[in-house]
Amino acid sequence: LAAVLFVVDISLGVHYNNLKDAHLTLGHVERIGKAMDELQQPQKSTVKPTVGAHKQLDSDEQDQQETTWELEHLTKTNKAYQAQIEEITKNNEYMKSHLPMIAGGCERCPSGWILMNSACYYFSISEAEGIKTWNQAREFCQIYGGDLLVIDSKDKQKAVVAHLVRNGKPTEVFTGFWFGLRDSHVEGKWKWLDGTDLVEGFWNDGEPNDINNEDCGAVYDRKNFFKAWNDVRCEVKLKWICEKAPTSEN
Repeated sequence: LAAVLFVVDISLGVHYNNLKDAHLTLGHVERIGKAMDELQQPQKSTVKPTVGAHKQLDSDEQDQQETTWELEHLTKTNKAYQAQIEEITKNNEYMKSHLPMIAGGCERCPSGWILMNSACYYFSISEAEGIKTWNQAREFCQIYGGDLLVIDSKDKQKAVVAHLVRNGKPTEVFTGFWFGLRDSHVEGKWKWLDGTDLVEGFWNDGEPNDINNEDCGAVYDRKNFFKAWNDVRCEVKLKWICEKAPTSEN
């Protein structure tokens, strides 16, 4: 009987130890699970801000796209406005040249001439007119009661060159326009048609250089009107600009 009790005691001890080990293992697992939850909690808390950041990024990209579209629209609109401004400017110049009202009456220029700064100007821009030498151009002007243009001020120079630039044709061969300046009497002594000396010139860089006896002045349609003159041989054929006083009607 004692032996049987001894064996039963040993069996109960082994079973108790197994239960104890199982209990410890289950508690350990529970603790590990709790620790993992605590570790995952910060990650879960960052998910919402990340989603919010993506939504904000999508919104910013949409705003940027709309800004790009708006810029393209404004660019097209600005070009349209610019074209309208240019058209209005041309119409305004036309009206000024044909219907100039001043104190004391109305100044008029012949057909084909334009009025600028209280004088009538003729620009031989038409291809049908061809080109002429300096003397031929002057004769043409004199036939119509005028003479070759005298550019005796910065404002006049600016207005004349601006007209050439506005009315020039991109496909037209680059050419100059004769005006009333020459140094044919004394080399280097440039004079206007009335015999007065040139005071302020608007020569291009390196001009006048008198290559091959270049004794007559020509003006070109350059955007920088301060550098729009060249000296040219008087026998060369170019376009020309005439000038004369307008007629007045009361």
